[in-house]
Amino acid sequence: MDGKGNLKVLIALATLYLAWSSTYLAIRFSLESFPPFFTAGSRYMLVGLFMFLYMRWRGAPPPTKAQWKGSAIVGTFLLLGGTGGVVYAEQWVGSGMAALVLATTPLWTVLFAGIWKQWPKRNEWAGLLLGLAGVVLLNLEGDLRTHPVGAALLALAAASWAFGSVLSTRLSLPPGAMASAAQMFSGGMLVLAIGFVSGERVPLHPTPRALAAILYLALFGSLLGYTAYTYLLKNVRPALATSYAYVNPVLAVLLGVWLAGEHITTTGIVAMLTILAGVVMVIRGAGE
Repeated sequence: MDGKGNLKVLIALATLYLAWSSTYLAIRFSLESFPPFFTAGSRYMLVGLFMFLYMRWRGAPPPTKAQWKGSAIVGTFLLLGGTGGVVYAEQWVGSGMAALVLATTPLWTVLFAGIWKQWPKRNEWAGLLLGLAGVVLLNLEGDLRTHPVGAALLALAAASWAFGSVLSTRLSLPPGAMASAAQMFSGGMLVLAIGFVSGERVPLHPTPRALAAILYLALFGSLLGYTAYTYLLKNVRPALATSYAYVNPVLAVLLGVWLAGEHITTTGIVAMLTILAGVVMVIRGAGE
């Protein structure tokens, strides 16, 4: 990759680190008024539709039938299983703790890559074991012990997001930003449909903070963050694309403590450092 390509990767990584670190807290604020599947699906569907219409207006070709199918499959794992699971779990689990559990995403990514014979190297195996130890420690935390359903949903969300990320490199997807648009629109529509079937209803008078949080999630979480992520999946190895997971927890925990009165115990801090150390080993091993 040339210098210009490296700069684009660095910009995409910085965007991802900053945008997605704050979305956990924004999700918590949005849940003050909005139901979880609406929170997870509406922003992606609307941003995806806007991007699709804008690129069609600029002359971009529409996705083929195979590309729509691939986008819908990836959107299901990333947005329904991944984002939907996180938002649903945050009804019980704090934003900082959610970010800590999602720090295991690169570990899942390395394991799922083995499905296509890309098995972990020695350092990656060591990182996986270290990360697993951190997860065991994390399960001693009050939030996760008190709300086992939330803990299970977060673990499944991390696994679903990782599997969708690896799978995205194997499916037929539209080129460029159209891939983000198609995934967000199709995945967002599915999440909204699940919410409608489950009986979710949108409140007529949401709180100003919840409404602001939804708008923030649409702009920073969906438009900027997801577009940067799909770019990285196409241009760097999956372990690097998911490296946001070891940066986000630190910032998410700090934001939760600062703005939402959350707290983290010594056990949680040790677990966070253990998981992050494991993820760093996985990423370093993937580069060897």
